[in-house]
Amino acid sequence: MIKKKQQLNPYISVDCVIFGFDSDRLKVLLIEREDHSLNTESTLALPGDLINNEENLNESANRVLKELTGLKNIYLKQIGAFGDLNRISKKDDKAWLQTVRTNPEARVITIAYYSLVKISDSNPKASSFATSAKWYNVEEIKALAFDHYDILRAALSQLRNEIIHQPVGFNLMPKMFTLGQLQKMYEAILNKKLDKRNFRRKILKLNILDATQEKETGVSHKPAQYFVFNKKNYNSLADTGFNNFGF
Repeated sequence: MIKKKQQLNPYISVDCVIFGFDSDRLKVLLIEREDHSLNTESTLALPGDLINNEENLNESANRVLKELTGLKNIYLKQIGAFGDLNRISKKDDKAWLQTVRTNPEARVITIAYYSLVKISDSNPKASSFATSAKWYNVEEIKALAFDHYDILRAALSQLRNEIIHQPVGFNLMPKMFTLGQLQKMYEAILNKKLDKRNFRRKILKLNILDATQEKETGVSHKPAQYFVFNKKNYNSLADTGFNNFGF
């Protein structure tokens, strides 16, 4: 249930960078605000809102995702705090805030999170002040509302750093996948080509994949074998991390 507006803290918000992978490109889920401007870039934003005084930050992030996108029970990790003096200085942002905030001039500190979801398992539905929630190619995003582009870049930087130390990227993959598909996911996140033999040697050495008896069908090349996660070994590495997985 959405809580009453008077329970919102006017000085603290959460913003969420939701990453997805479509078997080829890294995606980010953005909402479109009610169009009070002809500037399209200004209407696109990260899902976010003020926190409720009765909830902690993680609860607030999960509520915002549920209210604005319909997503729940997904991987979330805190990026950090953003509180630049000019983060709400854009003319279009100020005009929009006047329509949805009781104190639009208040300086707001936002706690940012990034999240990893399987696009095939998600069905984002916009609500509240969001008129749409859609997936966009990360590399094509050049500007967003407020300082959300800076938050997006910070989230991407953190994801790139963490993926070579912990298997967090597997949250983006379907239940079964080929090694080629897994390599594409890493390439999409790191934004660079990886050596096929080197990648497969390193990923198999982690012992977090189990081969299945199933292979690709309907492909023009030799069908590749499908793998699944070894959940026990995966959870162990997710907790402890690993070394020397850089490419």
